[in-house]
Amino acid sequence: MIDFEIDEDTPFAVVTVPSMAASYGKKNGIWYASPGGQGWSKGPSRKASIVETDIPPPGGGAGIKPSSGRVIRIVNNMDHTVQCRVLLNLRTSQPFEEVLEDLGQVLKMSGAKRMYTVAGQEVRSFSQLRNEFADVDTFYLGVGPVGAGVMLSPVRRSRSRAPPAAVVEDLSKQRRARSKSRPRALYAPESEIIRTNDYTLLEVLKEEPVRVTIRGLRRTFYPPIHHAPMDNTPPEKKMQLEWVYGYRGTDSRRNLWVLPSGELLYFVAAVAVMYDRDEETQRHYTGHTEDIQCMDLHPSRELVASGQKAGRNRKTQAHIRIWSTDTLQTLYVFGMGELEIGVAAVAFSQLNGGIYVLAVDGGRESILSVWQWQWGHLLGKVATLQEELTGAVFHPLDDNLLITHGKGHLTFWNRRKDGFFERTDIIKPPSRTLITSLQFEQDGDVITADSDGFITIYSVDSDGAYFVRMEFEAHNKGVSSLVMLSEGTLLSGGEKDRKIAAWDSLQNYKRITDTKLPESAGGVRSIYPQRPGRNDGNIYVGTTKNNILEGSLQRRFNQVVFGHGRQLWGLAVHPDDELFATAGHDKNIALWRKNKLIWTTQVAYECISLAFHPFGVALAAGSTEGHLIILNAETGAAMATLRVCGSPLNCVGYNPAGDMIAISSQNGSVYLFRVSRDGFSYKKSNKIRGSQPLMQMDWSTDGNYVQTVTADYDLSFWDVKSLSPEKSPIAMKDVKWHSHNATVGFLVSGIWNNRFYPMTSIISTACRSAAHDLLVSGDTDGYLRLFRYPCISTKAEYNEEKSYSGQVACARFLYNDRNIVTVGGTDAGLMLWELTEE
Repeated sequence: MIDFEIDEDTPFAVVTVPSMAASYGKKNGIWYASPGGQGWSKGPSRKASIVETDIPPPGGGAGIKPSSGRVIRIVNNMDHTVQCRVLLNLRTSQPFEEVLEDLGQVLKMSGAKRMYTVAGQEVRSFSQLRNEFADVDTFYLGVGPVGAGVMLSPVRRSRSRAPPAAVVEDLSKQRRARSKSRPRALYAPESEIIRTNDYTLLEVLKEEPVRVTIRGLRRTFYPPIHHAPMDNTPPEKKMQLEWVYGYRGTDSRRNLWVLPSGELLYFVAAVAVMYDRDEETQRHYTGHTEDIQCMDLHPSRELVASGQKAGRNRKTQAHIRIWSTDTLQTLYVFGMGELEIGVAAVAFSQLNGGIYVLAVDGGRESILSVWQWQWGHLLGKVATLQEELTGAVFHPLDDNLLITHGKGHLTFWNRRKDGFFERTDIIKPPSRTLITSLQFEQDGDVITADSDGFITIYSVDSDGAYFVRMEFEAHNKGVSSLVMLSEGTLLSGGEKDRKIAAWDSLQNYKRITDTKLPESAGGVRSIYPQRPGRNDGNIYVGTTKNNILEGSLQRRFNQVVFGHGRQLWGLAVHPDDELFATAGHDKNIALWRKNKLIWTTQVAYECISLAFHPFGVALAAGSTEGHLIILNAETGAAMATLRVCGSPLNCVGYNPAGDMIAISSQNGSVYLFRVSRDGFSYKKSNKIRGSQPLMQMDWSTDGNYVQTVTADYDLSFWDVKSLSPEKSPIAMKDVKWHSHNATVGFLVSGIWNNRFYPMTSIISTACRSAAHDLLVSGDTDGYLRLFRYPCISTKAEYNEEKSYSGQVACARFLYNDRNIVTVGGTDAGLMLWELTEE
C-alpha cells in the first residue's frame, strides 16, 4: 500500500527507478530524487521513500484515489535514455502548462511545452489524463510544437524499448487502437498532414498561448483546438455612419438650427447631424475627433462653425472647423495648439456677411480671439478671465463690438484697428447672476435672460453708455433660451418650469401667451422657428432630455427626435430581426427598427443591461438596484419585476435554449433563473458566488457554461451544472460559445497591445458577428474598430471610426451582420453603422 500525501501545492513527486531505496525531498514545491541516494540537508522536509516494488499500477493504486493522483513514466523525446517515473497530482491548482515545464526540468530539458502518448496523441489537460488516457502508462515530453506528434531525435536514438513515433492522425480517430505491428514513420510527410477547414493540424499545433498586458498585468489565454485561420489584413468592409439618435440637450446651449433645405441642424457627440424630416434621411459631418461643444450658423445659412473639446493626443486637440452644409467639405481649421481644454463659444459676425468668426477658449483665462477665417488671419485676442462663460456673440450692427456673458458677467469688447480690445463691464461684481442667453432688438438693444428667471433689456444713452431699460420675471427659476422672431415677438423657454412664453417687444414686452411641455419631454434647451422669416408661429424645441419637439404655442407639441435623457448603457439586438433595444439611467426602455422608434416604456428603475429572449418574445433588463424587469418585446408592456440582489446587474443573458437566464452582478456572483416556455415567468434556480464585479458575459453553445469578464479584465468561467467556478482556464479552451461579447480571450487577444494604436487603450466592449468572420471593439477613448475574427495577432489590422469622446459602452452586430449599433455610456450617444464594401 502506498501512503503518500498529495495536496494542491504538490503537482507531482518523482519516483525512483533503481531497486535500491533513495531519499527524496521537496524543493520549490516539487519532489526530486537526491544524487547518490542522499536527501536534502533539511531533515524535517524528508518524506518516506518510495521504492520500485511499491509503485502502484498506472491507473492509480491502493491508498491513492485514481481521480487525485497516478504514477506515469515520462520520456525525453529528444533523448530517450532520459526518463523517469513520477507520481502526478491530478488535483493540483497549478496550470497544466507549468507542470509540463517542471516535468521537463526533471528530464533535463528546458521549455517543455507538449506531452504525447505512445500513439502520438497530444495530452492537453489533467482531465484527459483522468479519463481519455487513464490506461496509458508512458508519455513523451517535447520542447516545441511538433506537427507529427511524437518524433525520435535524429541525432541520438533511444536504446529503450519505448515505441517509436507516429504520424499525425485525424482527431476524430484518436481513440481508435493502433496495431503494434504496424510500422510507424519517424516524421510525417507533408502529404499525410490532415487538412480540414482550409487549415492544417500542423498549424493548429503551432498555436501557443497568448499573453497580453492589460492595465500592467500579464494575462494568458489558451488556444482552442479548432479555430479559423489567422488573417491580419483589415476586413473588406468598413463602418459608415447611417443614423444618429437623440439630440444633445443636457449640457449645451444654442444647438438647434434649420437650414434653407428644411433640414434640422444639431450635434450629438462628435457628429453634426442634418436631419430631413420629409425624406426621413440624415447627413453627417464627421470631421471632428472629439465631442462638439458649440456651433454657429453663418448668416447665409450655408456654412457652419463648430468647436470641439480637447482630447488626449495631438490628433484630438481642441480646434474650430468651418464647413459647408451642402458639400460637407471642411473649408478651414484653426485653433490647433492655441485652444486649451476646448471651445466655450463660437460665432460669426453679422453685418459684414460672416467674414469674421470669434472663438472663446475653454481654458482658465477664457481667451477671446477674432479671426478673418477665409484668409486665416488672427485679428486680435484678449483674456476675459471669466470662470464660467456661457456665450459670446458679435453685435448685429457693429462687427468690431463683441459681447461675452456668463456667471456674474456681461461685458462689451470694442476691437480697435491695432488689435487691442476696450472692455466695458455692464454687470459688475459682486453680482453672481448667471446670464444664460442673449438676443437683440432691431435697433440694437440687448436682451438677456438669467438663471433666476428674469429677462432684462439694456438700452444705450446719448453718451454711448448702456443702462437697464426694463426688467421682468418671465419664468420660475432659469430661462434657457431666447429667440427674437421677425415680427418683433420674443420667445423665451424655461429650463425648470418647461414653459415657452411669447412676449410682444413692440408693446413693452406684454405677455401674449404661453404653453407648457409635458414632463416626459423635459425642460426647454433651445428654440428655433421652423421656417425662419415667416410668421406662422411654428417652432422646433430642443429639450433637456435630448428630445426635439415641433409645434406652436397655439397647438400641442409632437415629438420629432427621441433620445435617452441620461447615461445609456443597456443595448440588446433581436435574434432574428433588424430590431434592437436600449435602456438608460432615464428609466426609459426603447425598441427600435433601424431609424424608427417602435415603442418606449417608462420603468421604475435605472437600467444598465438588456437581453432578448432567444425567441424574441421577451426582453430582460437589469437595473442599478438589483431588479430584473421583464417586458413584452412586441408591446413594451412590463410583465414581471424580480428582486435579484442589492447590487447593479451589469449583464444579463439567456441560454441558447431560452429556458434559463444568467444574471451577472456587481457583487461578483452569477444568479440563475428558470424561464417558462412563453418567456414571461421566472423562478430562481441557483447562485454561483464570486468576488469581483462582472462586466460582460457569454453562454456556451451547449448551455453548460458561462464565461464572464471582471472589472479587472480577468476571464472567469462558471459551470452551470455543478454551480461552481471553473478554476482551470485551459480546461475551457475548446468550449464553443454562443456569443463572444467578452473583451478578453484567445480569439480576441489581438485587440490588446495592438502595434497600430497605443498600448494604453482600454477595450470596453467587443462583439463577434453572427457569421463568425468579423469582430467589433470599442475602447475608453471613443474609438470603434472593425477586425477580422479571430483576432489573435498584435499585428492585426482594422478599420476605425471615432464619433465619441468618452467610452464606447457597448457595440453589437444586428442579426444579419449588415449593421452595428453603438451606445456611448455617459453621453447617451446612440448610433447605427452600416457595413459597406471598400
